[in-house]
Amino acid sequence: MSSREEARGSGAPSGIVSVVRLPQSWFILCASRELGRKPLARTLQGTPLVLFRTESGKPAALVDRCPHRNVPLSLGRVVGGQLQCGYHGWRFDAGGECRAIPGLLGEPGAKSRCAASHATREQDGFVWVYSTPGVEPTSEPYRFPLLDAHGYSTVRRTLRAKGSLHSLLENTLDVPHTAFLHGGLFRTEKKKNEIEVVVRKGADRVEAEYIGEPRPEGLAGKLLAPGGGVVQHFDRFLLPSLAQVEYRIGDDSHLLVTSAMTPADDWDTVVYAVVTFRMPLPHWLVKPFLTPVALHIFGQDAKILARQTETIRRFGSETFASTEVDVLGPAILRLLRQAEREKVAVPSDAVQETRLKMRV
Repeated sequence: MSSREEARGSGAPSGIVSVVRLPQSWFILCASRELGRKPLARTLQGTPLVLFRTESGKPAALVDRCPHRNVPLSLGRVVGGQLQCGYHGWRFDAGGECRAIPGLLGEPGAKSRCAASHATREQDGFVWVYSTPGVEPTSEPYRFPLLDAHGYSTVRRTLRAKGSLHSLLENTLDVPHTAFLHGGLFRTEKKKNEIEVVVRKGADRVEAEYIGEPRPEGLAGKLLAPGGGVVQHFDRFLLPSLAQVEYRIGDDSHLLVTSAMTPADDWDTVVYAVVTFRMPLPHWLVKPFLTPVALHIFGQDAKILARQTETIRRFGSETFASTEVDVLGPAILRLLRQAEREKVAVPSDAVQETRLKMRV
């Protein structure tokens, strides 16, 4: 039984959990530096994959199962830019074609001997893998902004949490929980300020702009803007799996956190976080404080997401009682469902805008 079926429970109707499996989508499988001379095992949406580099250094991705006797190809080694199975020595190229079978006098490349392959790209220091095997990609991976911008510094971290892709995306872009789960680090439980929220929905994204919030009183807010000020705050979701949080205070402070999320399995999500910032303080002074604070916040999130996941799986279903201050979660799930059904509209300039009030 799959984890998705297990979560639904016996006799539960389909569609009762927010787990999705996204076809024809790019996901990060590793940082470039992680993929060296040895094969690297990874899992994408429940499918075991193996990454390796060809003789030219280009990354390749195959399903991690030798078609000969079902041994994981990740147990083998790379020979001449091809992946050699550790059991019988069959060798496969980047496209999954069988190129050598030791002892065989005939040609090795029969179709039944091929391993399924996935398209790859290497950019911005990451290896991206296309989720649908054996097809030419219809899009290109996301490019992280401001990596080479003058006056900016970048911190990268790879994190992991027990939760569905939707749960992690919503958590990353959810304002109300920050006053409670992260109280004192960012916002507090005292709701002093009424602000306006503008929600903009497009074909492949949804964005919330928070207008009129003074700099948060917590440690993270003081680090972002020691002199105070009014925050320009945007939260964005971009298909297939990007959560982006942006803060500006005046001309000197700008923080952009882009989290590319990879669903290893239905309830296990890897987060590749890229934090790019410009601040009035020396960056060498900011980094030693920024990283541990961010990791502490993520640790709190990971613990609550794990308990959320345990509860969902124990009950065999989810219940969502949302209000208008759950600004992005429902919209994210709708976009994920459309992508799962391959019903995503062609991106255009058409944007649906709504406004609401909330207290922070």
